[in-house]
Amino acid sequence: MNTLRTLSAALLMAGVLMSANAQSVRPEIGKPLQQAGELLKAGKAKEALSKVREADAVGGKSAQEQLMIDRMRGAAAQRAGDNGTAIQAFEAVFNSGKLSGAEQAQVAESLAFAYSQTKDFAKSGQWAQKAVAAGSNSAQLKQLQAYLQSQSGDYSAIARDSAAAVSAAEQAGKRPDEGDLLRLADAYQRTNNGAGQSATLEKLLAYYGKKEYWSAALGRLPRKPGFSDRFALDIMRLKLATGNLTKAEEYMEMTQLALQAGLAGEGKLIVEKGFTAGVLGTGAPAEADRHKRLRDLATKQDAEVRANVDKMVGEAKDGNALVQAGVVLASIGQADKGIALIEQGIAKGNLKRPEDAKLRLGQALAHAGKSKAKAQQVLRSVQGNDGAADIGRLSALLVNQ
Repeated sequence: MNTLRTLSAALLMAGVLMSANAQSVRPEIGKPLQQAGELLKAGKAKEALSKVREADAVGGKSAQEQLMIDRMRGAAAQRAGDNGTAIQAFEAVFNSGKLSGAEQAQVAESLAFAYSQTKDFAKSGQWAQKAVAAGSNSAQLKQLQAYLQSQSGDYSAIARDSAAAVSAAEQAGKRPDEGDLLRLADAYQRTNNGAGQSATLEKLLAYYGKKEYWSAALGRLPRKPGFSDRFALDIMRLKLATGNLTKAEEYMEMTQLALQAGLAGEGKLIVEKGFTAGVLGTGAPAEADRHKRLRDLATKQDAEVRANVDKMVGEAKDGNALVQAGVVLASIGQADKGIALIEQGIAKGNLKRPEDAKLRLGQALAHAGKSKAKAQQVLRSVQGNDGAADIGRLSALLVNQ
């Protein structure tokens, strides 16, 4: 909030200096006010206040001269952290009846910040509303209003207002403000709206795609009610793709999960990435040796799969076997053949898990990199409450990233 206050004071000071230069005042008032402005520019707020008092001591001041003195006093006091003096000065300025609409918005905004510093959040909110009514739409004021809402503890109101801001931006074809999305996610969490929080996190991923947002989304997904542990490898795939797979144990676990799924080609690729990144093959001799043994195992199994892949494909008769054969082919770099087999398997029907099959088809299309639109379409079509649909949507978001 100190940064916001300083920004507001700087804005007001600019208005004061412009007025001081534009208005005709007596030298005994104009000179100390000009000196006060220069001191404010130099960051010497207390000295500026002293100059304001010098100007105020002049007798027989006109209403315009008093207004200029009060404006400069408010700016200097707010910059100096003397919020009581700033409030008194700004309220006198606001009530002078001599401000334009833009000036009213500026002064009301400064009062909102000043009152927030005194912890009088009710008054701060009132002045913030006056600033908005007068036409203020600054990013700093929006941040202040969000801060005031958080202090109130009314997270239902925060969720309502933030959701409205996000919706308005989307309807206008614009990217929602990141701060609005973060406030919305936090408000949903505090009001135990898990579905709302998940949806908002996905919007943060879609619009901003930051590593930490992916970490938050992927960290909470396995705890979602009904989420199946058969998608553990998919979670780690997304972590690897978004830079959130960083530990040796994670690379080891992911490699082992791939091998257990019959995807030795993927397992070998993962373990090699771990070595290339310097995560595997380092540390205590016993650990480094364990990493090497896993790499040797993945290399051996990959060679075996490649030697027997034609036989596996030839023996695949029903839909389930065709889908699995296609996934294996895609994992060893034969994307076109793999995609064709998965599509054949889906067309045969009678699948044990048809939504899983669509997910694997979408992933294969995405990895092939030939048709982003088709990959996204397939991935977004995946349904279910066991995690398949969640993995599909998140995988679709990554296609364009």
